[in-house]
Amino acid sequence: MKKIRAPMAYSESSTNWVAYPESTHSRRHFALRFRRRRAAATFLVAEQCARTAGAMSKLQSDALREAISQITSESREKQRKFVETIELQIGLKNYDPQKDKRFSGSVKLPHIPRPKMKVCMLGDAQHVEEAEKMGLDYMDVEALKKMNKNKKLVKKLAKKYHAFLASEAIIKQIPRLLGPGKFPTLVTHQESLESKVNETKATVKFQLKKVLCMGVAVGNCAMEEKQIFQNVQMSVNFLVSLLKKNWQNVRCLYLKSTMGKVIRVF
Repeated sequence: MKKIRAPMAYSESSTNWVAYPESTHSRRHFALRFRRRRAAATFLVAEQCARTAGAMSKLQSDALREAISQITSESREKQRKFVETIELQIGLKNYDPQKDKRFSGSVKLPHIPRPKMKVCMLGDAQHVEEAEKMGLDYMDVEALKKMNKNKKLVKKLAKKYHAFLASEAIIKQIPRLLGPGKFPTLVTHQESLESKVNETKATVKFQLKKVLCMGVAVGNCAMEEKQIFQNVQMSVNFLVSLLKKNWQNVRCLYLKSTMGKVIRVF
């Protein structure tokens, strides 16, 4: 009797083909593990692209440092009652959003730009307990079931938080009800929840939509100037790596604090 070989799938973490499991449970586990490996590979490629673009960067370090110093100094002088966020504002050129492929990419910055970014854990019993100890907002399975049929509550929840994390057992039950850009990030019990929260807070996303401008948070006025500098460099270099003609597609770059004036850095 001829032995039937299991289907094969390509592993992005290596150059090998691996046998695809035949049982339903095993296939689900395989798919989740495969997605995690692919996500890790994507982050690695993102950092490599950013470093490559950095080697050919047209962003002048002295001008950038001067702009950052000016922003933080003015913020201290004004003595705001809150910590101002610093945003990188980008203008593009030679791009047609209707014809050209719209890019999208995320990169983890060296330092968390918005420490007070609101993250919510959609968790099983173990993750709910961990979230409670950390002081992290959370929702359990029962709360999610009640909310699932109430569109107003779902919309309110999506507006309240910047990002969501979800347990492996729960993420399968969540449809895309939280809206674009808010689909939860998977957290397993083999990972540190605190590390995952920090990773989420340190990640920024670049996405070309219908207009040739965008903005991302790259720091705050309570950070060291060196940290802001490193975040801006990583953000710009990663963005350039996404563009079809790299720096030829960059029209202008500005830095701006929440209440401060706009400063051009490119």
